[in-house]
Amino acid sequence: MQCNIGKTERVIRVLAGLAIVSLAFVGPQSPWAWLGLAPLVTGLIGWCPPYALFGINTCKPRS
Repeated sequence: MQCNIGKTERVIRVLAGLAIVSLAFVGPQSPWAWLGLAPLVTGLIGWCPPYALFGINTCKPRS
């Protein structure tokens, strides 16, 4: 798995994932909040399967 998510996007995904997952414990406490694990995990590992499928890469090229 090669990194296909840039640093800024990774930070946004992790923060958004944490915010969404937190809704499983506070707020409306909906089971749908567990869908926040998707952006959280992809942000932590730096690889997104749909990006790989469609050939999208937001990482800066290494020099």
